Amino acid sequence: MDKKQEASFYTRRSTILLIAVIANALWGSAFPAIKIGYRVFRITDGTAADKLVFAGVRFILAGLLVTAYNCFSNRRLILPQKKDIRGIVLLGLVQTWLEYIFFYISLTNLSGVKGSIINSMGNFFAVILAAIFLKNDKMTLTKVVGCVLGFAGIVICNLGSGIDMGFSLMGEGFMLLAAFCFATGGVITKVFAQGTEPAVLTGFQLALGGLLLLVTGLAFGGKIAVYGMDCIFSMAYLAVLSALAFTLWAKLIKYNPVGKISLFGFLNPIFGVILSGIFLGEDFLNIRLVAALACVCAGIYIVNYTKESR
Repeated sequence: MDKKQEASFYTRRSTILLIAVIANALWGSAFPAIKIGYRVFRITDGTAADKLVFAGVRFILAGLLVTAYNCFSNRRLILPQKKDIRGIVLLGLVQTWLEYIFFYISLTNLSGVKGSIINSMGNFFAVILAAIFLKNDKMTLTKVVGCVLGFAGIVICNLGSGIDMGFSLMGEGFMLLAAFCFATGGVITKVFAQGTEPAVLTGFQLALGGLLLLVTGLAFGGKIAVYGMDCIFSMAYLAVLSALAFTLWAKLIKYNPVGKISLFGFLNPIFGVILSGIFLGEDFLNIRLVAALACVCAGIYIVNYTKESR
């Protein structure tokens, strides 16, 4: 389809709803998929370096898939321009390399259900950072209420039994740091990557970040081995879900207001919790986790519920 037809397609309400649901379902499925990947690659009890090698291979493949799709859909080789380099490097360092160092290590010490809820804090960190660093994105009472609800959800999630808060640096702490890196990446995109084609930015920053993860893991003695088709299917799924979700999301952002699309972010922790419960057999129907999830999702919804979306 030509540019006009493409713009018309991606601005339809039915298209927006369908693609937003698919993208968030894919991102939510990453929590159980990574833990399953640890198991089939036999690195559940391995070192952190093994997990970084695992992550590096995933994101290199994802970046290559996004770039290949972009070149195929445009029927020509597409490379980043000089003005794109700074944004790609910064995002590759912060939103892929640093974020997923924290993310992959934390999931070793955290359930998929709990991880998906805590990781959604990135939405609230993004609101706070945008208010500090972006002139046209001020903090409002509505945003404050949303952030308070989000933090309340994290507290409820970590209450555990009795007075035990159940907090560890390499579990909950690293997941919060991963969420902060995600939010920082959003500010970097606004400041340094304006005018860059979304697929170019996404593909090359994923590949760069993945390469850095791989090199970091190898430098500390990390390694992975393929033990069968389960390993191949696991890695392929993780690479495809990243490539597909980022590509679809970039299309929605390109043709629609960011505030309108980010409203659907509340679906991410919902899918993460439900899919972790289904595929990992984790408890996701107890009152504490349901209450935490409700607070987080309500907070995300309130933060993104602008006049434009109404």
